[in-house]
Amino acid sequence: MGEDRRLVAVVALAQGMAAAHTPRESWRAAALGACRALSGGFAALSVWERDLGRLRVLVNVGDRAADEDEFPDGEAYPVHQFPEITEFLHERWVAGGEPNAWVETAEGPAAGRPGYCHQRVAALRRRGRGSCVVAPIVLHGRAWGELYVARSVGTPVFGRADADFATVLAAVVAAGLAQTERLEEARRLAFTDALTGLANRRAVDVRLEEAVERHRAEGVVVSLVVCDLNGLKRVNDTLGHAVGDRLLERFGSVLSLCGAMLPGALAARLGGDEFCLLAVGPLADEVVKVADDLCRRAGELELGEGVACGVASTEDPIGPVTSARRLFRLADAAQYRAKAVRAARPVVAGREGPDDPVVRLADEPSHERTAERRRFRGRR
Repeated sequence: MGEDRRLVAVVALAQGMAAAHTPRESWRAAALGACRALSGGFAALSVWERDLGRLRVLVNVGDRAADEDEFPDGEAYPVHQFPEITEFLHERWVAGGEPNAWVETAEGPAAGRPGYCHQRVAALRRRGRGSCVVAPIVLHGRAWGELYVARSVGTPVFGRADADFATVLAAVVAAGLAQTERLEEARRLAFTDALTGLANRRAVDVRLEEAVERHRAEGVVVSLVVCDLNGLKRVNDTLGHAVGDRLLERFGSVLSLCGAMLPGALAARLGGDEFCLLAVGPLADEVVKVADDLCRRAGELELGEGVACGVASTEDPIGPVTSARRLFRLADAAQYRAKAVRAARPVVAGREGPDDPVVRLADEPSHERTAERRRFRGRR
């Protein structure tokens, strides 16, 4: 491959990873880009999991064997089967060597000599491949994993120039992985409440929209629990905001614990003293039971005065739920009613008969609903 073609290949790999929106897309773009750049028939990207002592395959692309899934759940290899991972990728590099790539063939080493080859040679033979190039990936100054590209039997064997080029490609992949990590962290922060570590309002809005769409398309049950933590202002005024923050954190932990009882539930802080649980799939009674437990646990906290809790579920008689906004209004109205009557247990929208006050409040025009909320607040 000429220098111009190699430059084009490097740029294409970098652009492919930059365009990825998720880690999986980034891994796939890295493997595909390297496979094309090296005229390979197969490529894989693997990560070195030090704590588990194994090399775990993240993605396989190209001409995959029967036992090679694109995104494997359990394809991992003990490090002792590949001693070069701990020695060549780590010890030699840390000692001042370079993380250079090497080539192996179905007959043994061809270029670069890590010193070990029997496992890879056996794998090449077993899968009908003639040669492979293995390039260590170094991220943040540490050996992160490897890029692996193979060619089938009957195609030109990789040479020294290919190994050198693979070293360059591995560095490009490392830069792309670092960018993906930064983007993932930015996304995480954008959808996470900084104080409690729970999801934030933005995350709830996105997930609730998706859930209601599923309800409309598939009839899946969607339930929302909205909570208002009682007594936070009094704690802030008398004990200070640091203690108030501690109360918010403790309640957040309780909410997370209760949410774990509902598979896939999202626990979130909406802002201030308001929290919520979003459950997609569990029956309404299961959600109400968890909300009841949440109220009990909140009442046992050392600080605060318990919680006002409202529940709205598409499984209850609340009328058609065609938008996320309506389900949120219903849960919000139930929470305000719980606060108004000082309920120790959750108030559930739609369970007080045909003229349910929560449903009526939620469906009132916004200005009337605001006035009613003020009356509720005034009764505290």
